[in-house]
Amino acid sequence: MINPFYAMSCLLLILFAQPALSLGLAADRPNLISIVTDDQGRWAMGLYGNRQIHTPHMDQIGKQGAVFTNAFVATPVCSPSRATFLSGRFPTELKITDWISSEEAQEGAGLTAMTWPEVLQQHGYQTALIGKWHLGELNQFHPHEKGFGHFMGFLAGGTRPMNPTLEIKGETQKRKGSLPDLLVDDAINFIRTSKDKPFALCLHFRAPHTPYGPVPEQDSAHYEGMKIDVPITPGVIPEQIRQKNKEYYASVSSVDRNIGRLLKELDQLQLAENTLVIFTSDHGYNNGRHGVSTKGNGHWIAGGVTGPKRPNMWDTSIRVPLVMRWPAVIKPGTQFDEIVSNIDMFKFVLGALKIPQPANLKLHGIDYSPLLFGQPAPVRKALFGQYDLHNNGLAYLRMIRTPKLKYVKHYRARNMDELYDLESDPGENTNLLQRRTRKNWQDTADLLEDQLIEWQKSIQDPILEPAYE
Repeated sequence: MINPFYAMSCLLLILFAQPALSLGLAADRPNLISIVTDDQGRWAMGLYGNRQIHTPHMDQIGKQGAVFTNAFVATPVCSPSRATFLSGRFPTELKITDWISSEEAQEGAGLTAMTWPEVLQQHGYQTALIGKWHLGELNQFHPHEKGFGHFMGFLAGGTRPMNPTLEIKGETQKRKGSLPDLLVDDAINFIRTSKDKPFALCLHFRAPHTPYGPVPEQDSAHYEGMKIDVPITPGVIPEQIRQKNKEYYASVSSVDRNIGRLLKELDQLQLAENTLVIFTSDHGYNNGRHGVSTKGNGHWIAGGVTGPKRPNMWDTSIRVPLVMRWPAVIKPGTQFDEIVSNIDMFKFVLGALKIPQPANLKLHGIDYSPLLFGQPAPVRKALFGQYDLHNNGLAYLRMIRTPKLKYVKHYRARNMDELYDLESDPGENTNLLQRRTRKNWQDTADLLEDQLIEWQKSIQDPILEPAYE
């Protein structure tokens, strides 16, 4: 016969142990911090070989974790790239193919697709977006409606780098101080209040987008008296590019200093071990490379004169820094050379956090999270991208990139298609479809275009419709 006092003791032990067990399970679930800068090329970071820029904390993430040497984005401009990053869909599928202007925002442009923060929120994560949104300004596109329980930042494309206007607790306020400092102040507060539950923080900076400054003196001081190296491009005035890059570097460093504050807070709260920190950018940048300024919608700069638009998908515009730290999982000093894209992020995040994908949700990309755990990931044979410029210009670009070749199709334009041999010409300086070399390379271009069209069909690319012919 069972002793009644023994039975009662066991029952009480089970009842009182339940909350502790639940808390233990919650505490074991990894946290996620996704840090995204705006307009930071891969070349603008110390860990990728830049010896002049001051980015010790961005570098720290990679040194204490993993650095990805071949990370790309699906499109070289902010709104469509950010939409792809959050949704796992291509820009034409989302109907966000260029940066969203204020007029378009008022007309109803915005992100309608499900985001991976929504999925994390459904699985008990405390979620936050702090900083730049730029994916719709109407109520139905607000971050609160797209999976973020907390939002502090700005809905449009930008705000002042100093003394910005921000949405805080649903109200628009003008705040004093440096924008990166203010964003990280709020990020630290979110982490402190969420530390007892699994959390996912998206910290999306505006920097180093133009205007680059002003920035706090401690960030610009790194470059006082320094002669900044500049890309050698015919027609570009070195001093002009040198000054721009000095201001650009200072803006990057203002973000880096604040990343250091965030990492220190994780250490102090003893959260670093089981927090996956991801650092990347929404797309690349040129600042004189290829003779253009800015990114995929850049314009020619030569002789100190600003020229017409030069829509492009050069690697300098689509290649980004990507480093991750997760001490519980990733061995310090790890390097991955696999080709990855921001369209993979939806699948990657769910895979890393061991969360199942929603049923019947169409997602592109690959889940390369097994790499973090020392396991093989699906191999990408070709990378695809697209960009439809319609703000201050007009262009329709589609791209296929293999490890050896890149082909860019310019729709509705003659004699502008591009083919580069990435093995002999990694800087993409010689278009092999120019008249003198086209004959030797046209068959290669045709084969790549066949693959490109098959991919376009798979996503129902509207540029293939008769109305676009």
